[in-house]
Amino acid sequence: MRVTKEELKQLIKNKLHKAGLTESHADTAADVLVFADARGIHSHGSMRVEYYSERIAKGGINTNPNFQFEKTGPCSGVFHADGGNGLVAAKEAMKEAIAIAKENGVAIVGVENMSHSGAISYFTEQAADEDLVALSVTLSDPMVVPFGGSEPYYGTNPIAFAAPSSDGRKITLDMATTVQAWGKILYARSKNESIPDSWAVDANGNPTTDPHKVNALLPISGPKGYGLMMMVDVLSGILLGLPFGNKVTSMYNDLTEYRKLGQLHIVINPSYFTDLNQFKQNITQTMADLNNIKPAPGFSKVLYPGQNNDEVIEKYEKDGIDIVDDIYEYLVSDVVHNNKYDNKDPFAE
Repeated sequence: MRVTKEELKQLIKNKLHKAGLTESHADTAADVLVFADARGIHSHGSMRVEYYSERIAKGGINTNPNFQFEKTGPCSGVFHADGGNGLVAAKEAMKEAIAIAKENGVAIVGVENMSHSGAISYFTEQAADEDLVALSVTLSDPMVVPFGGSEPYYGTNPIAFAAPSSDGRKITLDMATTVQAWGKILYARSKNESIPDSWAVDANGNPTTDPHKVNALLPISGPKGYGLMMMVDVLSGILLGLPFGNKVTSMYNDLTEYRKLGQLHIVINPSYFTDLNQFKQNITQTMADLNNIKPAPGFSKVLYPGQNNDEVIEKYEKDGIDIVDDIYEYLVSDVVHNNKYDNKDPFAE
């Protein structure tokens, strides 16, 4: 099913508002979710709406949070999300970080006691749109076996980065510290497609191509990915005094309770380190240099980080956003949720 970006946003907003979010929060949340779908990151887009709606309806997301920003130093602060929607809290916290970085050159802002925040490159691009450089990391469910281990301990613990260029484009990185994000496996399930055997293991610890048999994910590049997910856990969990490692609650564990997740935004103002225009021109030059590198056999072109997303955006702007028929049918229905996520194991559908 193909829909316009505007139609998809309105459908998502309506569903989240019906579930219990305020109209303003539903609008922001819908914007973040459509951001993902419009870039082909369907694992963090509209397919998440029913889960969010069920958690909202059951009280596991505070629909009237007392958001508070506590500035802890000239360049630092903590955004208290009060169990509120993570998509909204992360955006509001980034606004605070942007203001600090513009004034003082650098900002480090933590978000504490939030719910799931979706595709976190939305927030780093939020800063890049203001001519700033940003890095963001966030906690997630314990569903990854550490290198050498057979039981999950860390989450997929994503990292996002964005920097502006001189022509409006952005270099963007948004990656899980696993070989693949859990949402991509959920998407494979929704499409009844197999997955590469390098993504995950089954209950016996053996590689699997069946997304329905996944019992744990694998860290990217073995010990290197393991080290990165540890770093993210420290920065967005331990640093903020929040649950960490296998103490982080599952997305599906008791949807009546707040999740207490954390996120850390680091924002840098290039003009405090170099000439801003030259910086942006050099980013543009970097993009061109990468595109002009002779491609390896089997490749038609070297892409700069985030370029594939740019190309998907252009395609979807022309042809509409492609979403699964079942998800569209849910979005246009009167059903808030089908009570299918509560108290499932971490690998629920």
